[in-house]
Amino acid sequence: MNDKSWEDGRRRRIAIRLSCPCFWLAIAAWALALPAARAQEQQSPSTQSNPAQNPSQPQSSGQPPAPQTTPQQIPENPKPQEQEGGNPTLSVGDMTKQMAESGLKKARDWESGWIAGIYVGKYRKLVPMTSQQREDYYLHQTLTTPEAYMKRAFAALIDQARGVPAWQGGIGGYAERFASREGQFIASNSLAALGNARLKYEVRYDKCKCSGFKPRLKHAILRSFLTYDRSEVNLRPQWALYGGAFSGGLLATAWKPSPKNAWVNGGWAVLGQAGYGSLVNLITEFSTEINRKQGVR
Repeated sequence: MNDKSWEDGRRRRIAIRLSCPCFWLAIAAWALALPAARAQEQQSPSTQSNPAQNPSQPQSSGQPPAPQTTPQQIPENPKPQEQEGGNPTLSVGDMTKQMAESGLKKARDWESGWIAGIYVGKYRKLVPMTSQQREDYYLHQTLTTPEAYMKRAFAALIDQARGVPAWQGGIGGYAERFASREGQFIASNSLAALGNARLKYEVRYDKCKCSGFKPRLKHAILRSFLTYDRSEVNLRPQWALYGGAFSGGLLATAWKPSPKNAWVNGGWAVLGQAGYGSLVNLITEFSTEINRKQGVR
């Protein structure tokens, strides 16, 4: 078949199709269906284009899914939050109350710091001290706490008022008296600590486990001259304590002005230790009653 006859046949077929009503009906149906299909594609959720992201959702849905939002937790009781930051006056009042309570607690323990130092309470058992505990106790009582220096500063004020030793007045004389007091105290305490460590004697005061004013008074005074040995039961004379006090008085003679008398200075140091030790023991023993009188419970 030549090309001309093939071309004539193709034209006749096209003419037949264009003259057929079914052909035009099909074209019209396709044209009507095309916009609806495009609108459905635009309204379909993004999960249909990528079903692997959420396989639990159906692939076809007539309605777009609601947007996903993170649920917010609603507090069950929002009123305490308003009270917490809404009234600064209450917060300041609470802070003031806490500071006052802290101050009362510190005031309650004054006898273990500024006056007596470390002691053993009424309901605590005496246990022998280790070498490290003895060292810590010595440093606390002698060098590392403010009260160790303030006691000597107060004693130097008394010496300044009395004019003893015979140094000048004013700041210079007070400095000499304070240095003398401090030097004598460090020497006495150091020698006493060495002696007590050697003898294994108790260096802390223990509150009386008895009751009643007279037994407690007797205990406080006797403990100024007696202490426990390594058994923490048997009482022994305070050899190391008064030996250290006497030796400190002897050494202080080296820097004190004339008249110099080493034995007199040593004797006065022993008497001072006896009186000061008894006073401190009495204050410590009856500290609970003193606190009650001061309103500290």
